[in-house]
Amino acid sequence: MQLQELFKQARVTLPSSVKPEWAGRTVSGVTSDSRLASLNSLFVAIDGAAVNGATFVPQAVAKGAAIVMSHHGPNAVTTIAGRDILHLASANPRRDLALLAAAFYGAQPAEIAAITGTNGKTSTADFLRQIWMMQGFRSASIGTLGLVSKGLDLRLPPLTTPDPVKLAETLHELKTRRVDHVALEASSHGLDQFRLDGVRLTRAGFSNLTRDHLDYHHTLDAYRDAKLRLFREVLPTGGVAAINADMDSETLAILKDIATSRALALRTVGMGGETLRLVSATPLPTGQRLKLCLNGEMLDDITIPLIGRVQVDNILLAAALAWDDEDSARQICQGLTQLQGVRGRCEFVATSHHGASIFVDYAHTPDALGHVLQSLRPHARHRLTVIFGAGGNRDQGKRPLMGQIAARYADQCIVTDDNPRDEDPATIRRAVMQGCPDATEIGDRHTAIAHAVLHAEAGDIVVVTGKGHETGQIIKGAVHPFDDAAVIREILTAAQGGSDIEAANGVNAHDTPG
Repeated sequence: MQLQELFKQARVTLPSSVKPEWAGRTVSGVTSDSRLASLNSLFVAIDGAAVNGATFVPQAVAKGAAIVMSHHGPNAVTTIAGRDILHLASANPRRDLALLAAAFYGAQPAEIAAITGTNGKTSTADFLRQIWMMQGFRSASIGTLGLVSKGLDLRLPPLTTPDPVKLAETLHELKTRRVDHVALEASSHGLDQFRLDGVRLTRAGFSNLTRDHLDYHHTLDAYRDAKLRLFREVLPTGGVAAINADMDSETLAILKDIATSRALALRTVGMGGETLRLVSATPLPTGQRLKLCLNGEMLDDITIPLIGRVQVDNILLAAALAWDDEDSARQICQGLTQLQGVRGRCEFVATSHHGASIFVDYAHTPDALGHVLQSLRPHARHRLTVIFGAGGNRDQGKRPLMGQIAARYADQCIVTDDNPRDEDPATIRRAVMQGCPDATEIGDRHTAIAHAVLHAEAGDIVVVTGKGHETGQIIKGAVHPFDDAAVIREILTAAQGGSDIEAANGVNAHDTPG
């Protein structure tokens, strides 16, 4: 694609001073990684938290890049690494990168929904993918679980929001494989860094907003504003906006104002929802019975095969993002009974030989921890035990808060290590235990899980939180293999010979990420 055509399609201004021989030059690729630059490619220099991207311009040119864009570019032909290159200026290189990458790769699926919020993004995206599949659409989800699409052999790293070049390339590849419905997670980091600005969204969802990532955003207001970009700027005017009406009142009010000013088709869900209202959720031994009201009309009761009240919020948000009209809305609500659980999200793993139910969940914020414990409490006929910790090199203020939440909602609390990264694990545990001084402290995660699982009794529920789908423990820069669900099964197999584990396999099954 010629440079001038690339900029035209991306709606990025190409300076009029650029001479025809450069404007007509064929661009072979777009990248912000100097290692991936190639002959006649366009390299966009991105400033990171610690490194100025412009320092990598010589490396990109040495790899063959013919055009460079950076924040302080001279908008002129300059000589770098012994070669004449066109060095363009950009007021916002991150956003221009996303727009140029999208224009370079071209076509994207017709229906793309982005889900943001502190908690629930992964589950909502996967539930939406499942709902679309039930309707007969070839569908995919992109996010923390990587790329999930039944029958497709495509891979993506497990990042909540991939970099804009990889995202544009993946969306184009999905389109070529006739996948026209995609649900993706929109992290606050990704929105703040303009990674989704080249995605041609048709729908967006907002699950909730509670404290998280203050190590990056510093304040809750800045964190909120990053997520609100999805509705203020990224979702086109007139798009579908589905939001949980039970979220905090300040964020809810702002979202409603944005929807009005931008003519978004607003759909509210939850106990306070006007579009899809949750009248009641009754816990059952293996699921929940829901009473729902769709646009003022009571629907027949449905039973979903998923445990945990938190699952209901994510399911309703996914449903509201899925339908196109009133008739399909009713059909979708009836089909919620077929949904399957999502890996690492209130996931039932096994039943112990004493009759306790063992779960894993990704909860790693105070709010998420509180939600999963409150969700599981009605299903516990005896004690509720939680094994949890807090990550290193992250917001330190939430550590005692997580301890307080665990002490409030669980009968037994075990504080253990959860990705200590470069910090001293004992220091992290002490901070957590300030909020739950009566908790049991067992630093080694395997030992902590074994203690809880092997001492659980009939009617108990044990939930291991923090890692969910993750398969590694990060300690001093090294990733050590560790899968909570696999460890639980190994412990029970060693104790009982595996019969209970075999019975648990297949419960809340999910499509293999591909």
